[in-house]
Amino acid sequence: MGDRQPHLNGAYYGPSIPPPTKTSHSHGRRGGGCCCLGDCLGCCGCCILSVIFNILITLAIVVGIAALIIWLIFRPNAIKFHVNDAKLTRFTLGTDNNLQYNLDLNFTIRNPNRRIGVYYDQIEVRGYYGDQRFGASNILPFYQGHKNTTVVGTNLAGQSLVVLNGGDRRDLDEDVKSGIYRIDAKLRLKIRFKFGLIKSWKFKPKIRCDLKVPLSSSNTTSGFQFQRIKCDVDF
Repeated sequence: MGDRQPHLNGAYYGPSIPPPTKTSHSHGRRGGGCCCLGDCLGCCGCCILSVIFNILITLAIVVGIAALIIWLIFRPNAIKFHVNDAKLTRFTLGTDNNLQYNLDLNFTIRNPNRRIGVYYDQIEVRGYYGDQRFGASNILPFYQGHKNTTVVGTNLAGQSLVVLNGGDRRDLDEDVKSGIYRIDAKLRLKIRFKFGLIKSWKFKPKIRCDLKVPLSSSNTTSGFQFQRIKCDVDF
């Protein structure tokens, strides 16, 4: 018998028809020359950040080189502070924690630089006993020339509420017995340096002077006299 054909219900089925091809339409792109708007903004943002970063790096390098050149030319040395004399005529803490005080201080400020002047725009002198501040005063602003020594003085006088902790209270009892008081003088400065015709920005160094001052009216100091001391300078 010959090959039997499948039963097709009398219908004819032609060859299969392939699916239609999809055509894509690119929005905003013609010829592949430009990216979309979002990509453009992203690229521009990256470029701007890169330019700003390069400018900052360049400025930092220029400033560093300029600072090095200035240092090599002027060779700055640190300013030196000393307390030449201190006179304490009153230092009494009452039972109500009210401290009455009178302290005269005499400072020497030395500018050892040959080519650098210093503007002292603000000098505030603060008196401390332990960690408690009891008084403050200001010294008038001034300009200090090259290789110059300037003597300035101030007075801390008045009364102030001072609450001492246990350790500081014991120290005060010892100082009252000996007649020699351990007082800290701290200076807060605002200064500018002058390099020829150029003036620097303001610096705020902190000066600390640890003092041992005899009470003038005390008879228990055994002839102790104030000794000139060098202050610590922290820029």
